[in-house]
Amino acid sequence: MKKVIFAASSGGHLTEILKLQELFKEYDYLLVTEKTDVTKELASKYNMKFIKYGPCKNKIKYVLTIIENIFSTIRIVMKFKPDTIVSTGAQIGGFFCYVGKFFGAKVIYIETMAKIKELSGTGNNVYKIADKFYVQWKTLADKYEKAEYIGRLI
Repeated sequence: MKKVIFAASSGGHLTEILKLQELFKEYDYLLVTEKTDVTKELASKYNMKFIKYGPCKNKIKYVLTIIENIFSTIRIVMKFKPDTIVSTGAQIGGFFCYVGKFFGAKVIYIETMAKIKELSGTGNNVYKIADKFYVQWKTLADKYEKAEYIGRLI
């Protein structure tokens, strides 16, 4: 059975990736998101790993959290050995896409529904390496050659 990591930041990005939960049944999957009071409750329902939530208020703590999360991403990818990474963003999704690609995984990125006219920062970065790049607005598919319009997840 193929191994897939579904990675997304908490909040709206996670809500979007959970719209794909029917796919979880088809794969040996791992869902990865930031650890918050809300996401901890999901661990009883899904096969999950958490990385540290990094609010931006304290810049030094934020940078340290990013560094810690990059190392956590590497450990998770090396241990799980996914065939594919699927992400809806944001920051941690980008980490998983790049680390997964480095270790030979296929990368599937779904741009967040919130982006109508241009790609998000993570979308711009992952666009370069994605094997499949999906958008939820036709305007983006028309603007970016590699993007495929899939309609809305929510």
